[in-house]
Amino acid sequence: MRHVVGLDIGSSKIGCLVGEVDDHGRLRIIGIGVVPSAGVKKGAIVDLEAATRAVEAAVTRAEHTSGVAFQGALVGVSGAHIVSLNSRGTVSISRGNHTVQHDDVQRVLEAARAIALPHSHEVIHLIPRGFWLDSENGVRNPVGLHGYRLEVEAHVVAASTTALQTLETCCRGAGVDVQAFVLDPLAAGEAILTEDEKELGVVLVDIGGGTTDIGIFIEGAAWHTVSLPVGGHHLSHDLAVGLQCPLPVAEELKVRHGCAATALVGEDEAVDVATFGDTPLHAVTRRDIAEILEYRVLDLFDLIRREIKRSGYDGLLPAGVVFCGGSAQLEGLRELATDYFRLPVRVGQPHTAHLSGLIDSLGSPAFAATVGLLRWGAHHHQVRGHQNGAGHSSSDWKERLARWLTTLLPE
Repeated sequence: MRHVVGLDIGSSKIGCLVGEVDDHGRLRIIGIGVVPSAGVKKGAIVDLEAATRAVEAAVTRAEHTSGVAFQGALVGVSGAHIVSLNSRGTVSISRGNHTVQHDDVQRVLEAARAIALPHSHEVIHLIPRGFWLDSENGVRNPVGLHGYRLEVEAHVVAASTTALQTLETCCRGAGVDVQAFVLDPLAAGEAILTEDEKELGVVLVDIGGGTTDIGIFIEGAAWHTVSLPVGGHHLSHDLAVGLQCPLPVAEELKVRHGCAATALVGEDEAVDVATFGDTPLHAVTRRDIAEILEYRVLDLFDLIRREIKRSGYDGLLPAGVVFCGGSAQLEGLRELATDYFRLPVRVGQPHTAHLSGLIDSLGSPAFAATVGLLRWGAHHHQVRGHQNGAGHSSSDWKERLARWLTTLLPE
């Protein structure tokens, strides 16, 4: 039995989960700590002291509920500093019998890692999209096969070194070591996407408070990822401006009375709104609220569609769009998205079928990335070195690579 900890430092909330993983890989959640976020804007820490206090509060709650005093955690990463691209690596199989070994997979992944990145960035993920052996594609796990030339096409995700260092400083100040950084849409995909969706082609859209994270999955792997600096806070801000009310009032209106599709709202439904100063409450219609929200949500959809087209995979996504994140719960969002994208659309919740323990409060789309961090830790995590999927070599590299190929590249 081992423990795994996921720490999601978002713009709206800080979530910390503690799980137990048994010898069969089954995950049991034993600790939860969720507090309002502070010091984080658009996925980046802007007030280190405030963010550290919030992280410490979430960690303390998770330790109290679990009864486990932990030191390390997998930490979610998001924000506009994320850079992703696809790369190709090639190596020769020179040994006498030309059998692909684990070391050959390591070498070809390192070859794919050798790409030009901004000097201020470092790789946090190197995820194979597929292997080629002697130009024959479709190889999921090349170990044990025979050939002369091994190639890999990989999705590379890099993040700002300074942003990672700030996150690490924040976590260390809260008494937590960063075991690895995990990109939020990859974590969320672990929690809410089905294997069929990832195999056929699907877009995951995680609408957080300050960012919208997008992951495109095809043939079982991530092919494109990006983080947009727009999220649920922008919806609240537009309501505050349009209705001339304080931001907390706008946030409550969005949650309690908001709708992303004006067609679903009657014209007669009225809501009392508190404005600034001593001005008495005044009534607005739910349709007024919906019109403001629909305009901003459609603007977000435009950005998402532009990113899908930029990826080049817009014709390869029969499984459609899966939304998660707190703002995915907005009434009418699914209906509006179905009309807009002309694809299957669903709002995803963390799969709890193979989870046990404290899961009752984690079935919301808002906890997709947080639960996904635990799943990632249970199935893919390698100890330290920011890289995940294929990390730095160590004394037990072969054992870890074999386990990783088994989980990430099933036959």
